[in-house]
Amino acid sequence: MTQLQTLIEEIPKYQPGADLAVLERAYRFSERSHRGQQRASGEPYLSHPLEVASLLVAFKMDVTTVTAGLLHDVLEDTGATKAELEREFGKEIAELVDGVTKLGKLAFSSREERQAENFRKMLVAMARDLRVLMIKMADRLHNMRTLDYLAQDRGRKIAQETLDIYAPLAHRLGMAKVKAELEDLALRTLSPDAYVDLQKRVAKRRLEREADINHVITIIERKLREVGIESQIRGRPKHFYSIFKKMHDQGREFDEIYDLTAVRAITNSVRDCYGALGVIHSLWKPVPGRFKDFIAMPKVNMYQSLHTTVIGPKGDPVEIQIRTWEMHRIAEEGIAAHWLYKEKKTGKDKLDESLAWLRQLIETQQDTKDPREFLDSVRVDLFPDEVYVFTPKGDVKALPDGATPIDFAFAVHTKVGEHCVGAKVNGKLVPLRTTLRQGDIVEIVTSSNQHPSRDWLKFVKSTRARAKINQWLKIEERARSIELGRELFEREAKKYRLNPAALLTGEEMARAAADLGYPTADDVLAAVGYGKASVHQLLNKLAPGATLDTVERPRTAAGTRPKTDQGVRIRGVDDLLVRFAKCCNPLPGDQIVGFITRGRGLTVHARDCLTVAKSVLDRERLINVEWDVEAPALEPAKRPVRIAVYIGNDRPGLLSEITGAIGSKNGNITKAEVTVTDDRRGINNFVVEVADLSQLQDIMTAIREVPDVINVERVRGL
Repeated sequence: MTQLQTLIEEIPKYQPGADLAVLERAYRFSERSHRGQQRASGEPYLSHPLEVASLLVAFKMDVTTVTAGLLHDVLEDTGATKAELEREFGKEIAELVDGVTKLGKLAFSSREERQAENFRKMLVAMARDLRVLMIKMADRLHNMRTLDYLAQDRGRKIAQETLDIYAPLAHRLGMAKVKAELEDLALRTLSPDAYVDLQKRVAKRRLEREADINHVITIIERKLREVGIESQIRGRPKHFYSIFKKMHDQGREFDEIYDLTAVRAITNSVRDCYGALGVIHSLWKPVPGRFKDFIAMPKVNMYQSLHTTVIGPKGDPVEIQIRTWEMHRIAEEGIAAHWLYKEKKTGKDKLDESLAWLRQLIETQQDTKDPREFLDSVRVDLFPDEVYVFTPKGDVKALPDGATPIDFAFAVHTKVGEHCVGAKVNGKLVPLRTTLRQGDIVEIVTSSNQHPSRDWLKFVKSTRARAKINQWLKIEERARSIELGRELFEREAKKYRLNPAALLTGEEMARAAADLGYPTADDVLAAVGYGKASVHQLLNKLAPGATLDTVERPRTAAGTRPKTDQGVRIRGVDDLLVRFAKCCNPLPGDQIVGFITRGRGLTVHARDCLTVAKSVLDRERLINVEWDVEAPALEPAKRPVRIAVYIGNDRPGLLSEITGAIGSKNGNITKAEVTVTDDRRGINNFVVEVADLSQLQDIMTAIREVPDVINVERVRGL
């Protein structure tokens, strides 16, 4: 009861008037439910929910959350029911405990798909009530503190999961102290030798390093007093995992890491923060490129501070952080620092803005059905380093490190992203794959004729952009699948002298679609085109009297490879309708592969096409194909290909010279789109008919020789 009494005494300090009687009832309920149970350490099981509740009090969570923390394991580990909890403590607490119980059952498997689905469940629980995650975070922190009592294999699995998921989530929630402790505890389990070695090395250098830092602190304190700035200066030792990661990622020895301890200056106002920065920079030279203003541009987790690194009195780099007391509280406690404040507010505030990443993830998990694709997008975008860039009007957009103009365009608006044809960065036209840097001013050039390209997926970094591109491509893919499904059906129906138009438009089609488990006729045709449903199966539903055995198929002579009228040889399969993929638009000379549907259609892709790379689950539908180089030397079939020509300086006659270069290599232009900016730069997009890859390369070489052409790129898709 001593721990319970401490909780009862602490909560009113930050939540006056809270109903504390519910805590005593929850304690008695938890004690009764867990009676006779023990932890791996041999302690009574009740010690764990008490510690979780204590951590929630340290996070300054409301009494409802603390109560749920006391009860968080009763549904999973005892005979208590949700109905019983709701009757005793109300619906809100019962829902919180139920939410934590579902998360507790998420055993992150080594199987990627199951892990992705568990991510999904956690995301849904967070979206419903973020306090569920706060309880789970406290639960995980106490479990990590007592990890030594578990079997080694199980402990390592939990530590790795903590490092992969819970520590980055703590970072996203702005809970710096929790993140640091979780990372250090995980390192101690996963790399015990490295952890012990770091402990010894840090301890050995501590006295010497502390003396140096204390000297720096004394100088700063004296100078700030002289200019009338009240402050508290502290040394802040780096946690072990951050040192370990720096050594591992940068290949540095321990003795090469000088910033084992940083200096933190806490002032009373934002004005004093900038004043203190000026004083510090007058004392020691700042290291170029190491100043960051997170006060003017806060991180997405609400973190604010000025960061600078200076060359200290002994010639070593010294990292210094400057912030106000309120900023310090938010930096240490993160979202927990805003929780009670949020209870008293209505409408949008900084907390809502800081959780934009959560809303984007929810949007992504709704749009992305493939669990592995979802997991990849989460890994990319859930815990990024941010780069801050500006719109021409001065609005700030926070994007993942490595983001491109395409990411920026989708951050502005989905339609801007979908129609993005070019971008100007700091007034200069740049390729869409350009990596944006801190402080860039980005302007997007749009065209109603432009649409997302699958190639964009190769370089976009943000979850939002990736999800929106995939969503658009899937809609387009569905339209193409319906078209192909219709063609396959019509072709098959004609072999039996049936009227395909009558079959597809009659009432029987709706019944056949329902029988096959599809809501509409378009859905079943899309399934046929994609290969999820058999064209013969649909035909038999619509015309039960027709049998496939009544029509004799032409056979290919043994030992030969079937040809198609598309200039492609197919190994081992005959009688296929051949189409060329619009996503990669292969040309003779490209390495190609065939993607076969159960509806007997074949789509030819370039081997490096992203569609092929993502079809790991459908490997049995990939077949070897090759260009028919032995075909008779007739007039070769022309295929359209899209090229982008980047212009450095537009001038009279330039377009004529470019088209002349194309014509000189016998290329036929079927479509042209010219975009020129005010500074005379531009992008010219051409669709050109060519016979093969060699001709395309000749055309691109000829264009590059035209004065004022910066670059020429082949654009996959049309």
